Amino acid sequence: MYTVIGSVRSRALRVLWMLEEIGQRYDRIDAGPQSEEARRHNPSGKIPVLLVDGAAVTDSTAILQFLADRHNALTFPPGTLERARQDGATHFVLDEMDALLWTAARHSFALPEEHRVPEVKESLRWEYTRSLDRLAARIAGPFLMGDTMTVPDIVAAHCLSWARAAKFPEPDGAVADYRDMMLGRPAFRRALGS
Repeated sequence: MYTVIGSVRSRALRVLWMLEEIGQRYDRIDAGPQSEEARRHNPSGKIPVLLVDGAAVTDSTAILQFLADRHNALTFPPGTLERARQDGATHFVLDEMDALLWTAARHSFALPEEHRVPEVKESLRWEYTRSLDRLAARIAGPFLMGDTMTVPDIVAAHCLSWARAAKFPEPDGAVADYRDMMLGRPAFRRALGS
């Protein structure tokens, strides 16, 4: 059994969702960033942390891919062209969506107040809108990779949910349909309630 350290209001939700999708049992320790519990298992104090056989795995995307590889689920096999494309989709979402949302969050609450530049958020929203167009072009079927749900789907859908909470521009068309389909998944709902 796995233990997830983190709050459902953080990137830990990605890990909880993945565990629900692949049917793995887990416990969750509700801990925020920089909490004593987080620092005990990750010197940076960041969440989420996944405890596996007494060892800590950090960074939500690394955890997702570890779980996918370990359980041969929500991923294509390493060394295949499909996996290379999947990894490309993951990196696209991290670079073009997650990074923008995290920068906005840093300038909203994470940085010390004297280092925040609230004006940057308008530029980030504009850039995010452009990223939504790029994401639309990447949706190859019901999922980013076509008929198969993979790791980048969890990251992308989480970012789309985060963007809504952060009052970033709403997607339309294929991206709105994709978001609604992903966030309507029973595993996502179970993860939210964990």
